[in-house]
Amino acid sequence: MPNISLRDRYLAFSPIRKLTPYAEAAKKRGVKIFHLNIGQPDIASPQIFLDKVKEFNQKTVAYEKSDGSEELKSSLLKYYRGLGISLTTEDLLVTTGGSEALMWLFFILFEPGQECLTFEPTYTNYVTFAELAGVNLRPITTFLETNFTLPSIEQINRAITKKTRAIIVTNPNNPTGAVYSRNLLEELVELCLKRDIFIIADETYREFIYGGTKAVPLLTFKKAEQIVVLADSLSKRYSLCGARLGCMVSKNQPVMTTANKIAQARLASPTIEQYAASFLDQVPESYFREVNQEYLKRRDFLISELKKIPDVKVSRPDGAFYLIAQLPVVDAEDFCRFMLEEFADRKETVMLAPAEGFYLTPGMGVNQVRIAYVLKRPDLKRAVELIALGLLKYKNEFIRTNPGT
Repeated sequence: MPNISLRDRYLAFSPIRKLTPYAEAAKKRGVKIFHLNIGQPDIASPQIFLDKVKEFNQKTVAYEKSDGSEELKSSLLKYYRGLGISLTTEDLLVTTGGSEALMWLFFILFEPGQECLTFEPTYTNYVTFAELAGVNLRPITTFLETNFTLPSIEQINRAITKKTRAIIVTNPNNPTGAVYSRNLLEELVELCLKRDIFIIADETYREFIYGGTKAVPLLTFKKAEQIVVLADSLSKRYSLCGARLGCMVSKNQPVMTTANKIAQARLASPTIEQYAASFLDQVPESYFREVNQEYLKRRDFLISELKKIPDVKVSRPDGAFYLIAQLPVVDAEDFCRFMLEEFADRKETVMLAPAEGFYLTPGMGVNQVRIAYVLKRPDLKRAVELIALGLLKYKNEFIRTNPGT
């Protein structure tokens, strides 16, 4: 039997989904699971998108243009103008989700063996994309104790080496929910210009802001237009995760030319979804205000409930819809597995994402979890109640199996 590629040795399962087999087994036992492990919003998608999907009436679902339909690109250009970013159609390419754009960038910007910096805890799929491209993803650590604020520019500068080709800026951040100020971003832009490295901007959650710090698009810094490449997504902004639409945006034409070559090789992104998404510029601002307010209420409610559990520490995110919680356990992944395999209260339990997988530094995040507050408040209340009950039982089980500790 032939062997598969050695790449398999370096790839890991996503911490967001790696416990899925245990969750599926629990469901087969009749256990209801509150999913706090994945950023799948329960917010309704815009009605106009759903209506246009039903209205699609072409007799053949043909390939779209490789770089995206003219109608969707026009709609996206209008959206970016609203952010203060003036683009041409050559600066934008439609992708099959933001993930496709991110994956391509690891092949476009780097030679194998070069380095990319990221702030940890970091979005786990960066790790997989970097490994596939032979890129060394190197962490700059942020900490729960300081609410995951970025280190000083001096510290970031010290992390840059001769092999560093780019730095990823995820703003608002997944998994921490941190939002970075204009002043900090401007300093970062100046540093990257000075050190001649790219900035990969992942701004998927820019609509979800709850504090005083606004999400500043990196492409609004005119001086940085040639070094910033944006990987964007419609998934979270419009609650369209399953539509699998995103885009790559850059003023750097060699980057976009190479992206178009890859786009032609993969043929096209989904036709029907592109047609429906081209009408999203008609979604009223009230939609975003209402969604934002709902997530704000969920964030405040979740933090309040989690703080009632003894010895649990939580971050206070200013954006996105995630937070990091530190649990009074030695191994958070073991606790998460316990919740799916051995615990249930009234045939209900919770699925969490172990945070260790969001770190690159060994030993970091072992007693932390990422929680996505994508459920309604009554469900969040019940989920936290289950976490509290689960922790109590987990500790009792540990004491029972480890007497004398």
